[in-house]
Amino acid sequence: MRLLRPLVLLLVPLLVLTACGAETKERAAAGGGQTQGGAEAGAYPVTIKNKYGNAVIKETPKRVVAVGLVEQDALLALGVVPVGTTEWFGEKPGAIFPWAKDKLGSATVPTVLSDKDGIQFEKIAGLAPDLIIGLYSGMTAADYKKLEAIAPTVAQPADGSADYSVTWQTVTKTVGQAVGKPKAAAVLVAEVERKFADARAAHPEFQGKTGLMASPYEGYFVYGPQDPREKLLTDLGFVLPANLEKVIGDKFGANISAEKIGLLDQQLLVWFPEKNGTAKLKADPLYKSMKVRTEGRDVFIEEDNNSELYGATSFVSVLSLSIVLDQLVPKLSAAVDGNPATNA
Repeated sequence: MRLLRPLVLLLVPLLVLTACGAETKERAAAGGGQTQGGAEAGAYPVTIKNKYGNAVIKETPKRVVAVGLVEQDALLALGVVPVGTTEWFGEKPGAIFPWAKDKLGSATVPTVLSDKDGIQFEKIAGLAPDLIIGLYSGMTAADYKKLEAIAPTVAQPADGSADYSVTWQTVTKTVGQAVGKPKAAAVLVAEVERKFADARAAHPEFQGKTGLMASPYEGYFVYGPQDPREKLLTDLGFVLPANLEKVIGDKFGANISAEKIGLLDQQLLVWFPEKNGTAKLKADPLYKSMKVRTEGRDVFIEEDNNSELYGATSFVSVLSLSIVLDQLVPKLSAAVDGNPATNA
């Protein structure tokens, strides 16, 4: 599994950004960004406070670049096709996953950026953006300064939360503000929250049970209470272990030592193994004797490019959550039904 990692600062002098002016003009002339419907009345100008400053957006952006890992879903849900997206995993065309393809339609597929060696400032400048969004990211203050020199930039929220921990609601609503559709964004959020309410009502067995999400990455990697995946569980009625934040700290997740593996023995445990990694995990000598394993209270969502659920549960976006609710919820119900023979 490709775990989120802090973005490495790419030292690109500002003179390099100005040197790509010719390419920028060509990109702008070629178009690529598309927006369905105009901005809502009174939407602009808007100032969006973020971790490193204020993004001042004066009019509807026409060329949006997402340096965060999931913002393309909120943009597409609001009828905005980004000109650039950032690859996380999956290697999908335009970094657009199946659940968002209908929203892309016949529009130009976005240019895909890589954050493997840091933010690609020069390539971003070449896309001639008039808005850059990096809510679900590990953008640094130095990154922000360089991106602001290219276009107004919406960085992580200014709420003190850890990087890569912004909620799907905040992503959707903030993107809505930025593209001039705050009311439409609020409607989208309300619709998905209503689906969660329906799921809670349909599954009272979830209420109050302890749950956790983890990955067998370099041992045992546990997602913290700020991580959107863990918030999926609490949104469905589960509760997180009382000592989780103390173990994980202020990050979206962390590896735990073998001495602390008892943390995994909850009433529900959701695993994200790498491709073909489920069998190995089930045979793990430290894990296989735990009650959560012997009583069948664990769920395995294996990494597979053909699995929508793995991607959807990682993205946790306004578009991917319908798949999560349709496919993951039945697995959770089977895991906590008290019958070890039930296949979750």
